[in-house]
Amino acid sequence: MTFSLRALAFAFAAVVATAHADEQHATKAKPGLSIKTLDGKTFELSAQYGRWVIVNFWATWCSPCIKEMPDISAYVSAHAKNVSAIGIAWEDTERDEIDAFVKKHPVSYPLAQGDVYNPLPDFEVPRNLPVTYVIAPDGSVARKFTGPITANDLDKVVAASMAK
Repeated sequence: MTFSLRALAFAFAAVVATAHADEQHATKAKPGLSIKTLDGKTFELSAQYGRWVIVNFWATWCSPCIKEMPDISAYVSAHAKNVSAIGIAWEDTERDEIDAFVKKHPVSYPLAQGDVYNPLPDFEVPRNLPVTYVIAPDGSVARKFTGPITANDLDKVVAASMAK
């Protein structure tokens, strides 16, 4: 089995981040999130209440992440009145590498770089990528996906929540 150096570095960073945390925690039922985006703005999850929000953890070296980003982007664009998203680069990479990646793979939603050594307090540390949370308009987690998602997956989550 062959591992890329980046994948090995990510795995090590995930172990260090988990060991660094007081204890492993699950994602909160109504997580909070305040993160600085690559364009210098702040994305506040609480400011999105009333809309569906896609919180997507990804990495530049993650093939399934790269494959799903255009789908998420198209979904957000097609449902702009009711859906927003934030993409969080979950890797220990220099900012210029992230910026170069984004130039090659632009999306319609804001992106941020997470700190693998200081995990987000209301989300569990991603062990595999991509990881996507679909947050309902009331701020609760409607669904967590591990692995790539499609527009069809997102439609199913929204439809299932609406049927309740």
